[in-house]
Amino acid sequence: MQQEKRTITAETASMLYDLSKGTLANLRSQKKGPTFYRVGRKVLYRVEDFENWLQTCPVLTKDSINLK
Repeated sequence: MQQEKRTITAETASMLYDLSKGTLANLRSQKKGPTFYRVGRKVLYRVEDFENWLQTCPVLTKDSINLK
């Protein structure tokens, strides 16, 4: 049984979520974006934290709003 990764590097997050490494670095320096951890020089994100952060960034379109 293969265990899912609980943390990902900034590089992996960049590839998986189609965000540039520079964007992630800017978010970290501005204290915005998903929660991250530093282990030495390595930056890690918990997958759960990254997914939760994405859920807080919706852009509502007129098609996604239920008009009554």
